[in-house]
Amino acid sequence: MVREMTHGKPLSLILGFCLPMLLGNLFQQLYSMVDTIIVGKFIDVDALAGVGSTGSVSFLIIGFTTGITSGSCILPSQCFGGGNYSEMRKYIANAIYLCIITTVVVTALAVTLCYPLLELMQTPSDIIDIAYDYIVVVFGGICVTMAYNLMAGILRAMGDSRSPLYFLILASVINIGLDLLFIIVCKMGVAGAGWATVISQGISAVLCFIYIRRSFPILRFEKSELKFEGKRLLALAKIGVPMGLQFSITAVGSIILQSAVNSLGKVAVAAVTAAGKMQNMIVAPMETLGITMATYAGQNLGAGNVGRITKGVNCAFVSGFVYSAAALLIIWLFSAPLCLMFVDAKETQVIEQAVYFIRVNACFYPVLSVLFITRSVLQGLGYSMLTMMAGACELIARVVVAVGFVTAMGFDAACYASPMAWSAAVVLLVIVYFIKMRSLRKKTDENGILKQGVLIHG
Repeated sequence: MVREMTHGKPLSLILGFCLPMLLGNLFQQLYSMVDTIIVGKFIDVDALAGVGSTGSVSFLIIGFTTGITSGSCILPSQCFGGGNYSEMRKYIANAIYLCIITTVVVTALAVTLCYPLLELMQTPSDIIDIAYDYIVVVFGGICVTMAYNLMAGILRAMGDSRSPLYFLILASVINIGLDLLFIIVCKMGVAGAGWATVISQGISAVLCFIYIRRSFPILRFEKSELKFEGKRLLALAKIGVPMGLQFSITAVGSIILQSAVNSLGKVAVAAVTAAGKMQNMIVAPMETLGITMATYAGQNLGAGNVGRITKGVNCAFVSGFVYSAAALLIIWLFSAPLCLMFVDAKETQVIEQAVYFIRVNACFYPVLSVLFITRSVLQGLGYSMLTMMAGACELIARVVVAVGFVTAMGFDAACYASPMAWSAAVVLLVIVYFIKMRSLRKKTDENGILKQGVLIHG
């Protein structure tokens, strides 16, 4: 269902768009969490630590491709909001070309360099081969990850957040079944978890493509709209590449921090892995709210309605703060029993460290909600280079903690690394957000509409 977010009450539109996408995000987290649960329960703690130690490397590569696909949907979203459907299709065609080029280059580099990266991160010798067996399969399937993310992003750019959800639900069910088959029945070890994820994502991508072809006349291309155009490709890359680099820059900080955690031993690695999986689920609503605001801001910028952008962002801030308070309460009460999803009750040291880690992080969730919202709004407005600078702030903060404090203070310092990174990024993002919005408001009439009409960045 195509949905314009340029008319109607901002809060109801934002929440209505956000809910299906949140469920999709949770199911996407389920891919990773089920892998971890089955690996931890049916193999051993070494396997859990091995899979967990790949998180930062995976974020470095997969995060870059996610940024490329997300950035490739910003200009189509603005065109859709402005009613320029032919322009939208031309940008989508060139977004496909950009993603194909990116897939070929990134896959070759990722598969070749993943083992040296694991070594560079000081991955413990008793789990490095386990880590490699898992991550090399995931990197080999980057093509299906990018295919699904691009098609889902195109649908969301037009206000359809429900269709991607349905395909993710089906893929999640398939993923669980394949995890059990490959790991328990076929005894494939952690590589089986990787194959389950890649195959299930591939099925989701194929089904999403078929659905778009059959159900969206607005996405049926004329031959002239499929032309490879360097100018459009460059415009998409100007937004997509900085967004991808923003993820990767943040990931570099995570890799450095992961290296510091690896030096603390496999108990610390397993604890951070378990806590990280729980946290990914808990913060998914805030992350989804942010992604929603990118579409909301992009469409309303395309329509020239700056006043609606401000109203929507204020609603998002209030929603984010309310959820942050609820999430903190849930974590404080239930983090210990939730750890039992990943490790046996006898692993008391792992559970104790995981609970401490996630409780410290939860105290900073209001800051994280502001980060997600302001970063995504700026991306939706086309200012992806500035959000990349915020990623650099996160990198610096994590490096300072990892290099300066983890060695001296141990696990306690590692627990505060992400909160410090979030805080550093938010300072820049909030300042830039208010400056850019004030600049846009100066170009509007008394109704908050841009005087010069539709404004497209890129």
